[in-house]
Amino acid sequence: MDDSTTTGSTTTSTEAPPRGRGRVIAIVGGVVAVATIAIGAVGWALWPGEAAPTPVSTATRTAQAVAPSTPSPTPTVATATGSPTPRPATAPPADPAVPAPFVTPVAAGTVVSEGDVRSPKGSVAYHWRATANGDDTFSMEYSGFTSTLPVPVGATLIEIAPSVGDGLTAHGPGDLQLGGPTTEPALATSTLLGTSTPGYLGTLVTYSAAADGADLPVEIGPEKVLAVTPVTWSVPGRQTNIVVADSGSADLATGTVVSSTPAGGPRGYLVAAGDTIDAVAARFGITPAALIYLNAGLLVTGDQQYLIYGNTINLDPDSV
Repeated sequence: MDDSTTTGSTTTSTEAPPRGRGRVIAIVGGVVAVATIAIGAVGWALWPGEAAPTPVSTATRTAQAVAPSTPSPTPTVATATGSPTPRPATAPPADPAVPAPFVTPVAAGTVVSEGDVRSPKGSVAYHWRATANGDDTFSMEYSGFTSTLPVPVGATLIEIAPSVGDGLTAHGPGDLQLGGPTTEPALATSTLLGTSTPGYLGTLVTYSAAADGADLPVEIGPEKVLAVTPVTWSVPGRQTNIVVADSGSADLATGTVVSSTPAGGPRGYLVAAGDTIDAVAARFGITPAALIYLNAGLLVTGDQQYLIYGNTINLDPDSV
């Protein structure tokens, strides 16, 4: 039976949709609902311990998709303070109750080493003396120089002794040209040693200072060693209020003592990773200010003043 009605020339249909089409819509709706529940269940299984999410309708999802989003603020991330670039170490504010670290210099004019030189054949002879200048420096003085050799002669201090007749490969502190052939003892001449700790210089070498290319016998040619003289030092201990004693490895001070003083105290300390100036100073019973005093130009990194890993720092007041 036809349910349509006609009004003038306009026709309005009130025909119900076929039954088959209604079933299809109902089935699709059911599948969507089941799929939504299944997705929610999978999400809950992937994040156990959290409440299962509430299914969201298709209409709500559509609204969320088209709604403009408000950008979330960028979370603040804590960062470490301090610069990784090495910088000079700084001591904490001075405590009036704690005396500032000091090491008194050896008194000016103190003779710390002295002796005579004579070459094996007696061709060269002179006297030498090392004295303190009163400011942690030393000078080497040469006097009474005589020589019968036809070449200028020089002298220098070095650590490892060569042999007479060797060629000198390097010059050390106290290097000075003494003069040429002369039978009149020369007046004293002196030069700065250039070191505040001369004790390691165990040999005074006398050598030929002839110019390169000179036509000379090989044994007195340029840089040939003419005499080798052992040197002993007697540098008096200096007064200091820095007393160093190793209490052993500790947190932030796990480095190694790699050298000792003649008295057996710690001299060189090899910095370990993570060592700080405060902890290392405490390990050796001194203040950070004293550690800085013993190591002019000591470098650190960061606000906690980490020492530079792999560096060797000084702990011996007599080595300052």
